[in-house]
Amino acid sequence: MTPTPRITVQLCTHNRRRLLARVLEALFRQDLDPSEYEIVLVDDGSDDGTYEDVLAHLSPPCAFYLVRQANRGLAAARNAGIARARGTIILFTDDDVLATPGLLRAHLAFHERHPRAICRGVAKNVATFNRLPPPVYSPLDYAGAYFWTTNVSVPLALVREAGLFDERFREYGWEDLELGFRLRRMGVPSIVARNAIVYHYKPPMQPRHFGPAARQARAQARTAVQFLQKHPHWRIALATGLLPPLLTWSGLVRRAGWGRVLAAIARPDEELAPFPLSLRRWAARRWARSEYYAEAARAQKESWSR
Repeated sequence: MTPTPRITVQLCTHNRRRLLARVLEALFRQDLDPSEYEIVLVDDGSDDGTYEDVLAHLSPPCAFYLVRQANRGLAAARNAGIARARGTIILFTDDDVLATPGLLRAHLAFHERHPRAICRGVAKNVATFNRLPPPVYSPLDYAGAYFWTTNVSVPLALVREAGLFDERFREYGWEDLELGFRLRRMGVPSIVARNAIVYHYKPPMQPRHFGPAARQARAQARTAVQFLQKHPHWRIALATGLLPPLLTWSGLVRRAGWGRVLAAIARPDEELAPFPLSLRRWAARRWARSEYYAEAARAQKESWSR
């Protein structure tokens, strides 16, 4: 029987074939004895050749568990991974995140100092994995999220005590912060570990991304409303931006046609457009934000009418 690992790395993937091999290779090359950690990967319904091109050819040095399932959303996929986890500590990360060699050792050292706490690691946004900045913390890398699964660890027992991820969050967004809110209510502190560093793949938006970004914003708005309805608390309203002044202002500018202007500048369905790409990116980001508030208003109205 394999020894119980000190830490479980849990990540989920969906149609990230191009990045996943690099992500897993970085986790395989940790400066930690392979017997001390395991990886639990949940393939949440990938249909882009992820299994055939990547997962079927792995040679992991550590214990490695693959769960393949039909697409059920990130919360359900996370829970499927938790069900297989054996480590005392569980580290959540993503399929677009590149670990530094000392990542797991840094998380373990943190929990030796803080046995009942959340370790918030650092995520440095990069446009490519081929040219990486030094793995050194900068104030620009700070993220205030209490529990952001790009790079966060916590004792596995606390995740189970909190009740796992809420699988009713099926669309994009907020499922990790929702679990974090429950952990906060349990009195579990969230502390930044500046030496637990990863690189988060964030390439510049291209025109083909403009439409999907708006759709993702609408999905995130629906889960934001769901989040706030489950926990009607000022912290949630602040985190999601669903504050009365912002909702009122967004409604005014929406009725003035600002969203249509932004969409016309972005030209999401056209590779060639009369505007500079920098201006189109600016408009696309703000158009997505406009769509977020428009969908949030619609979702709130719909929930009130039930």
